[in-house]
Amino acid sequence: MNYVPRRIEPVLRRAARDFPAVILTGPRRSGKTTVLKRVFPRASYVLLEDPDVLSRVKADPRGFLEGLKLPVVLDEIQNAPDLLGYIRTLVDASPRGMGKWLLTGSQESPLIRGVSESLAGRAAVLQLWPLSVEESPKVAPLRGGFPEVLARPRSARTWFSSYIQTFLERDVRSVAAIRDLGAFRRFLGLVATRHGQIVNRTDLAAPLGVSVPTITSWLDILELTGQVLLLPPYFENFGKRLVKSPKLYLADPGLACFLLGIESERQLDASPFLGPIFEGHVASEIVKSQLNQGKRRELYHFRDQKGLEVDFVVPGGEGRITLVEAKATRTVSPDLARSLVALGAAAGGTLPPAAFVVHRGAAAGVPSAALRPGVRSVPLPGLLAALR
Repeated sequence: MNYVPRRIEPVLRRAARDFPAVILTGPRRSGKTTVLKRVFPRASYVLLEDPDVLSRVKADPRGFLEGLKLPVVLDEIQNAPDLLGYIRTLVDASPRGMGKWLLTGSQESPLIRGVSESLAGRAAVLQLWPLSVEESPKVAPLRGGFPEVLARPRSARTWFSSYIQTFLERDVRSVAAIRDLGAFRRFLGLVATRHGQIVNRTDLAAPLGVSVPTITSWLDILELTGQVLLLPPYFENFGKRLVKSPKLYLADPGLACFLLGIESERQLDASPFLGPIFEGHVASEIVKSQLNQGKRRELYHFRDQKGLEVDFVVPGGEGRITLVEAKATRTVSPDLARSLVALGAAAGGTLPPAAFVVHRGAAAGVPSAALRPGVRSVPLPGLLAALR
């Protein structure tokens, strides 16, 4: 697969002009190293998973860094977090040297803690997720957006199997001392069956024979390694009694399909998981669009105790919000906008919300259409354009 230009590239260039260090986090195999090498072709490169390199880092971290040719890409910095303190010293010694340190990390939370302690104010922290529908027409619910899957779709099943094994052996073990990786693998499969549902930790714990605190810890691991999206409830502007638990999605719909045993478009169309898979695809694409613009991730769900539910609430500037319903249908009717109309009527704030029903229309040739006053139906690319 030829290189696919990434929407985050201009953001990376700006960050390198404004900060001495740029840290790019995101799920394993999302393309972080590739995009940094493409955007900064003159930078040298060091992989911090090589045992020989890590031995040199451990023996003489200051000497290791001083021997590098700048700018440099330090790949998988979470394997050598102590380097961040030494990098800070070198940055402070040359405060006008912008864009010299280009770092990647597959684990967001521990890395961010290290940045806050060592490189606060000296580093721009950005996130890159797998390819989006705005970057490649090959991205779709069945295969998701991982570049290597889209390059070799016939090998998708083998790739996802290897990905999970690598994820368990490297990312999970480096984040937490989990003894039974087999139980964690079963947990990952169970999470796929709860795709698109409100999180019920007791329901997840019972089949695995583990405690609710263990489930909470395992969900935290999946979230900080970029494998799941936990959407919090949206509390502002609605005077209602709300369901307070987050909503759960696997971050890549292709991985969700693999874990659910869905291997073809025909299987997906006939699956009871079609609705949740499409809904999760929409959630993932909204987040990708935000991150690729250098924005923070802001996506919520709404459900009250009387059963009124809207899939997504997206905050905007000046008090605006956008309400989104995701429907895995190619035939859109005004009835699909019922919950949007009901919640929109209850919304406060300075401006009324925008509201969309996003459907499985083709990427091109399916125009936006009014369903009800204030509610439009759009295919996914149209929604993403409206949110920018």
